[in-house]
Amino acid sequence: MHLSYCTNVHPAEDLDGIIGQLDTYAVRIRSRLSLDVLGLGLWLAAPVAAALAEDTGLRGRLRRELDARGLEVVTLNGFPYAAFQAPIVKNAVYHPDWTTPDRLAYTLDLARILADLLPDRASYGSISTLPLAWRTPWDATYADTAARRFDDLAKGLAAISGAAGRPIRVGLEPEPGCVVETTGQAVEQVSRLDNEWIGVCVDLAHLACAWEDPAEAVARLTSAGIPIVKVQVSAALEAADPSVEVLREYAEPRFLHQTRNASGEAADDLDEAIERGLSGPWRIHYHVPLHAAPAAPLTSTVAVTRAAIRHLLPVCRHFDVETYTWNVLPASQRPGDDEELAAGIAAELAFAQNLLAEAGAR
Repeated sequence: MHLSYCTNVHPAEDLDGIIGQLDTYAVRIRSRLSLDVLGLGLWLAAPVAAALAEDTGLRGRLRRELDARGLEVVTLNGFPYAAFQAPIVKNAVYHPDWTTPDRLAYTLDLARILADLLPDRASYGSISTLPLAWRTPWDATYADTAARRFDDLAKGLAAISGAAGRPIRVGLEPEPGCVVETTGQAVEQVSRLDNEWIGVCVDLAHLACAWEDPAEAVARLTSAGIPIVKVQVSAALEAADPSVEVLREYAEPRFLHQTRNASGEAADDLDEAIERGLSGPWRIHYHVPLHAAPAAPLTSTVAVTRAAIRHLLPVCRHFDVETYTWNVLPASQRPGDDEELAAGIAAELAFAQNLLAEAGAR
């Protein structure tokens, strides 16, 4: 199995900037953890992905830069297309969606890149992607168009994997507010696709926000024959009493923070839930550090994360710690500089490593 951290917390979107970030963060994290090799869940924005996919020399350079620093890549985050650390992202993260040729081209570019980055010991490569689209607008015409895109994706992945000698698989990542929000919807949608190449990426914060039972969710996917190609190890923000004032510190302008209560009532963002006075308890799509409790009396869904890993470990080999909200945490919890961010990510990885060890990972 492979444990990594997702680099979409970092803003660079050109090759030189990405390589610079390896020294600023990844090398420091590897040193803090005393690891011979550190796994990265690499995020590549669409323009640099296109350049790498077209140029074997650039791919070779990236592979050499990773190897020289004791870094490896078995998984890519293909959900955000570009500008993921812009001042305002919100719904833009869902565009282009799977009705567009741009999303297909980007994902195949990532597959070509990953085929050249995989270390010898990796049995397959994985790419996470958005769960079709935001839920509106969506109808039968959109669904038919997306299905054709996925047919082309499967053909492309088969060709790339054949040349690489190892499979590259794509996992749709259920997320609140999207066409595919839950594992039940994932079974319905993904079972129509070519499951040799296309499966599911389970994000554990999203699973918690959907108020799904981890054992039932994993059993639902596996019994339907849906491959779980990747797990994003994460925890969501939880509020037993949503009237607490500290929640406003988390209502920030960059990312969308879908909010759900145990009764199934929902708001598309945290500030909307606050204004509406949605009844509690809440789970909020706000990835909080695994190892550090949020501001009291708020808590996190790390108990769901721990329970889910026990069921996921036998059926998945790629575990990627999702870290992208570090830079928008409330001021009292936000890293003050690059060294503090590297230290925080290292602490999350150590915590995730312990969760995996508790579940029996070696």
